[in-house]
This record gives sequence, structure tokens and C-alpha cells, in this order.
Amino acid sequence: MEITWYGGTCVRLRGRDAVVVADAYQSIVGPTGRGITGDIATYSHADDAPLAKAKGKRTRNGTAVLPTSLEASFTVDSPGEYEVRDVLLTGVRTYRDDAKGAQRGRGTAFVVELDGLHTIHLGDVGHLLGQEELGDIGPVDIACVPVGGALNPTKTAALIAQLDPKLVIAMPVCADDADCAEAVGKFFHEMGGDPTAQPKLSVTISTLPQETTTVLLESRGKV
Repeated sequence: MEITWYGGTCVRLRGRDAVVVADAYQSIVGPTGRGITGDIATYSHADDAPLAKAKGKRTRNGTAVLPTSLEASFTVDSPGEYEVRDVLLTGVRTYRDDAKGAQRGRGTAFVVELDGLHTIHLGDVGHLLGQEELGDIGPVDIACVPVGGALNPTKTAALIAQLDPKLVIAMPVCADDADCAEAVGKFFHEMGGDPTAQPKLSVTISTLPQETTTVLLESRGKV
């Protein structure tokens, strides 16, 4: 499976039989998606404001507008269990703050079973997980985790410890580059590892690291 980061919480998982794109909001990738195509598009919160004068297909249960390159994809934006092109997806209710969504709203974390790997995309999650949520999520191999958002680096590291993945994909979500650099630096100080970004990552079950390893990817999204 090939993993590419497009900025914000937008990640593409390219497997042998299907391509899953998470959080391809127009505010991140632009109205056309800059060529991002996928069979399945997941949205961790479907209330993202579209670009000015944006027209096009909206997500199933929200106001976010899909980039034109993903209008033909199967779109999922709410909790539940789904099977598309032999890809199993589990959407688990989360919140974008530590007050049950009272401040920043609700979200959905998606577990994607692709190429024999269990990947969780946490979106812009703002809290640690409870036992019920962890039970719904189950064991994961790879966790795509926001950095610089509602959770500070220590709580983000605690969230990763709850999930115990072998591979962590850091998703810097700060609006300001300087703030993001500081947040990423503090996060990698908590997690260990090298915060040097790489273009993309290819991983299989046999190449998963033995211990939790954190990776930073270069953004492929719009400037």
C-alpha cells in the first residue's frame, strides 16, 4: 500500500485493488483535486466550508463539496460499517474537542482494511478514546494522526499509545507554518524518530516496523 499526504488531514491510501482518499476537502486540495482520484472518499467531518462559489457534488450527509476528481467515488462521511470493492471500512464517532463536540463539532474516525493492513484515519480528533471507541476500532497497524490541532503533543502521544500501531503518519494541521514546525518538533520529541519529511511511503504487512515508528510526509496538495 502506498500512502501519500496532501496537507491537513488529507491522505491517500493506494492499494492493489482500490484507492481510498481521506478528507479531500476543497479547502485543502482545491476544486479540481489536482488529479486526486480514488474509488472511495471518506470525510471525517462533512461540514468543511467549500471554496467561494464552489459548485458540485456534496458529501452524503454534509455541506462539504467534493473536488471534481472524486465526484464519481463512493463517499462515506458518517459512522457505520461499509464494504466497497472488497475494502472494509468502519466509521467510529469521535469529536473535534474534549467536550463531546460542543466547541468544534463531531467527527468520524475511519478504519480501512486494505491490502491486509488496518489503517485508522483519525481526522481532526480532539480527545483521547474511550473503551467503547477502542473496541469499535479494534487492532490497527497504521494510524494517521493530526498534529498541532486540538490535542497537544503529549495527549497526541497518549492517543497513539491507546491504539498501539506499528506505524504513525503525522498530519500537521496548523494554519501557520511556524506553529506547525514547532508542533511537529514537540511531537517527534515525544515520539522519537526523525521529523525529516519524505515524499510518500510504501508499506506491506511484512515491512511493518517491529516497534511504533513515526513518519512525516511531504505535502502533495495545492499551495
